[in-house]
Amino acid sequence: MSARPSPGSPATERAGSITPRLRSDILDGRFPPGDRLLEVALAEQYDVGRGAVRSALVELAAEGLVDREANRGASVRRISVEEAVQITEARAALEGLIAAHAARRASEDERSELQDIVARMRTAVADEAHGQYSELNAVLHRRLREMSGHDVAGDLVANLRNRAAHHQYRLAMMPGRPQQSLEQHAAIVEAVVAGDADAAQAAMHAHLGSVREVLERWGDVTGW
Repeated sequence: MSARPSPGSPATERAGSITPRLRSDILDGRFPPGDRLLEVALAEQYDVGRGAVRSALVELAAEGLVDREANRGASVRRISVEEAVQITEARAALEGLIAAHAARRASEDERSELQDIVARMRTAVADEAHGQYSELNAVLHRRLREMSGHDVAGDLVANLRNRAAHHQYRLAMMPGRPQQSLEQHAAIVEAVVAGDADAAQAAMHAHLGSVREVLERWGDVTGW
């Protein structure tokens, strides 16, 4: 039987990194919804002790990414369409605020960066690179959060987006959806670049209202 790592040992030092690594792997789809998260296997995979794994699972359960049940262990949480719709409605309120603040605060360099992201999104749509488009979508929303300077709203939105990440990726794969989404994002960026807070907020509300409608429609058709 191997001895437990002592404080200051390499295994102990690595323990603090497992939560962001496991979160990233869940969001990237390496552990799909419903996948069981076994402590022994995760400890071996991430080269940490089971205590570090358990702590990460507790933290990610609090974020809504993991389900933990007594005597059954942990699994990647499944998000229903109904919950995804509610998450999108909450995001609309918060991200509208974020877009308005970004329009007021963004520097000229940051405004140029947003335009560059939209240009890259156009290229991804033209090339039918849906995975790349989905990644750029996430980058755009993240940069708007950072530019807004509204840390409370930004943290809440980041958590909400993570919880519905699986549905967001599936939306990006829907025929015709990237083209529609692209123009909505372009409208948000145009308003932010113009420094028009009201227009930026309205454009964000319109975009996320469209996301909600697609979730509801496709949920009815596919039984998500």
